[in-house]
Amino acid sequence: MTMVNAYDGSADGLSEAEAALIARRQKALGPAYRLFYEQPLHPVRGEGVWLWDKGGKRYLDAYNNVVSVGHCHPHVTAAIAAQAGVLNTHTRYLHDAPVDYAERLLATMPDALGHVMFTCTGSEANDLALRITRAHLGRQGIIATRNAYHGVTEAVSELSPSLGDYVPRGARVRLIDAPDGGPDQGARMAADLARAIAEMRAGGTEPAAFICDTVFSSDGLFPDPAGFLAPAVELIRAEGGIFIADEVQPGFARTGDAFWGFQRHGVVPDMVTMGKPMGNGFPVSGVAMRPELVQDFGEKARYFNTFGGNPVACAAGMAVLDVIEDEGLQENSRVVGGWLKAGLQDLAEGREDFGNLRGCGLFVAADFTRDGQPDGARARQVVNHMRQNGVLISATGPAGNMLKIRPPLVMRQAEAQMLLDAVAAALAAG
Repeated sequence: MTMVNAYDGSADGLSEAEAALIARRQKALGPAYRLFYEQPLHPVRGEGVWLWDKGGKRYLDAYNNVVSVGHCHPHVTAAIAAQAGVLNTHTRYLHDAPVDYAERLLATMPDALGHVMFTCTGSEANDLALRITRAHLGRQGIIATRNAYHGVTEAVSELSPSLGDYVPRGARVRLIDAPDGGPDQGARMAADLARAIAEMRAGGTEPAAFICDTVFSSDGLFPDPAGFLAPAVELIRAEGGIFIADEVQPGFARTGDAFWGFQRHGVVPDMVTMGKPMGNGFPVSGVAMRPELVQDFGEKARYFNTFGGNPVACAAGMAVLDVIEDEGLQENSRVVGGWLKAGLQDLAEGREDFGNLRGCGLFVAADFTRDGQPDGARARQVVNHMRQNGVLISATGPAGNMLKIRPPLVMRQAEAQMLLDAVAAALAAG
């Protein structure tokens, strides 16, 4: 596993207080956690696309999709506070909030997706989707992409090779290559999927589902050409399985040209999983599905989640939808994201080490190469140079050589220009 943009334990550039806090953190939290950047960031306040550290320095946050409508959006925080001050229970009591939110959320999706079930995290949402799928089909096999990330529970970590080789792939899991941006990638992905299904069956396992993030974020961001996913979706259904669209990253207007990433491909998933941006930082997630998939599961297994779908979580989710609609954030994502991508293309013009711009809306990636090979070291250098100069992005992909730019949807053109200026300065720094 390539550790992308991770603190390496060095004390260089750290104050005594920061070094002491890191030591306390390691002692209390253990070795599995990671910090971003060579010099870890210590933010204490956020607003919109901005973060401030303990010393008062301001940073442009061009990475954080959790707070998709901006850090501490006043409408969202007010909705959370108001509901928390009245009642917060769970879905075993009657309450308008989960019903209202479910109806509004489903109204953004195709009619075939008739139910939604609430969870707390994207990991939980994907875990529940697998449980329902396997119960409905009586099959176990799941196919995912080679550097995917779908969560951290035991079941979905099997489908998250980006977590590293330490997490084992069971016999019921097969991996296929991610798309590569080429014009024939839809046919290639379908052919790879067919081979994976054949291998799975040769081992005695029937395919239940193909799951993917519909912009392939962790694989390096490959959203285009729109429509290339359709052959793979048709194939998994022809083989008796279903298609699960993981919309944690591309959903909620991120791509600009659609509210959901799967809509760009002209497909209707059998299940849609959601997470991070739903509550703008408040823990809420969910699974939307075709009703027939959950019929047997619901009759035989029941479902309850103490915090999934609680009134405060639903208030946060409703407020996020308000902001996306009222502030025109899908259109903002399309316009500002397109302008940002064009600006990055200009910076890449004539360079051999930087280019291959990809993206849709406010989600953009670009590659660093050296002598035709991925250059993860250069990407990390650029990411850390920008961090030192007040702009936050990250890197992704199997080799860690791809810049990952994914700001809150409230970024405007003036702030995008600051981002471009920071990229230009980092490129010039060599």
